Amino acid sequence: MSKKVKIAIDAMGGENSPKKIIEGIEISLKSNKDNFFYLYGKKDILDKEISKKKNIRNYCEIINSNDIIVDDESPLAGAKKSKETSMWKTIESLKEKKSDISLSAGNTGALLIISRLLLKTIDGINKPALAALWPNQNNMSIVLDLGANIECSEKNLTDFACMGSSLFKSLFMNDKPKVALLNVGLEEYKGNDILKKTFSILKDNQTKNFIFDGYIEGNHIMDGNVDVIVTDGFTGNIALKTAEGTANFITKNLKNSLNKLSMLLSYKSLKKFKNKLDPRKYNGAIFLGLQSPVVKSHGSTDSIGFANSIEVCNKIVKGNLIEKIESNLITVDA
Repeated sequence: MSKKVKIAIDAMGGENSPKKIIEGIEISLKSNKDNFFYLYGKKDILDKEISKKKNIRNYCEIINSNDIIVDDESPLAGAKKSKETSMWKTIESLKEKKSDISLSAGNTGALLIISRLLLKTIDGINKPALAALWPNQNNMSIVLDLGANIECSEKNLTDFACMGSSLFKSLFMNDKPKVALLNVGLEEYKGNDILKKTFSILKDNQTKNFIFDGYIEGNHIMDGNVDVIVTDGFTGNIALKTAEGTANFITKNLKNSLNKLSMLLSYKSLKKFKNKLDPRKYNGAIFLGLQSPVVKSHGSTDSIGFANSIEVCNKIVKGNLIEKIESNLITVDA
C-alpha cells in the first residue's frame, strides 16, 4: 500500500466554499485514493457537507477553526486577523509537520504573507515565487513569478529558473526541461541589466537539471517549445492577466459570432477548443521556495477546478519537489 499524501485544506476559502471543496475531494477520490485530507474550518458546517458525501468520510479529518479570512480583506489585515483562521491553521499544520502540503482557494495576498510568516525559506533562497501551469500547443508550461515579487535581482531570477524546472520535473517527470527568460527580444543584447546578468549566469552554469534556452518573447509563450518561462512578478502578473482576458474575449466572441447551425456542424472542434482553454484544467498556483509546498486554487473555480488542484498537490509531494529544488540550486552571490 502506498503512503497517503497528507493535504491540509483551508475549507472555508474562496467562493462557494466549503461546498465546492467537499465536492472537489469527492471528484478527486474517484481517480486517486492516495490522499488524506485535513479540513480546517467551521466543524458544524463541514460535518453537514460531508454527511451528504459519506464515501469521503474515511479520507478526511475535520479540525475546527472558528475564524475566516474573506476575499475582500486586505492581505495584511487578513494575515493579522487571528491565529484561529482556517487559512492560518492550514499553514501551521505544515510547520508542525502534520501535513505534506497545503491548499487554499482563499485570499491570495494573505496566504502568501501567512506562508512567509510561518514557514522558512529553503536554504539559499531569499525570495519565494508564485508559479502556475500555462497551456501551450503541446501540453503545459510553468510560468513564474506571477506576482509575489515586483522587483527581482539576477539571483532571484536564477533561483526561479531552478525552482520552476524542479516543479516541472515533479509534475511531468521530465528529466531535463527547457528554461527561458521572458524578454522583449531574442538577442543577447536586448533587455535590462538584470535580465542580461541572469542570461550570463544561466548560460555559464549549464546544469544537468535543465536546458537553458535563452530568451523567449511574450507571443511565443504558448508555442510549447519551452517548458519553464522565468520573469519578475510585475511582468508575469501582467502577462497572466492579459492571457486570461484574451482567452475570455476569444471564447465569448466566438460564441456570439456563430449561428446555431454552424455551432452544430463544428461542435466537436469547438468543444475541443473550449476544453483547451478551460481554466479549471490549469487550476493551482504554487508558492515555491519555502521548506513546505503551498498551493493556491483560484477562488472562483468550481469543484472540478478544485479537484485538479488536489491532483497538483499529489504530484508535487510524490515528485519530491522540495528535494529537487534543494539539489537544483545554482550558487549566485546575492
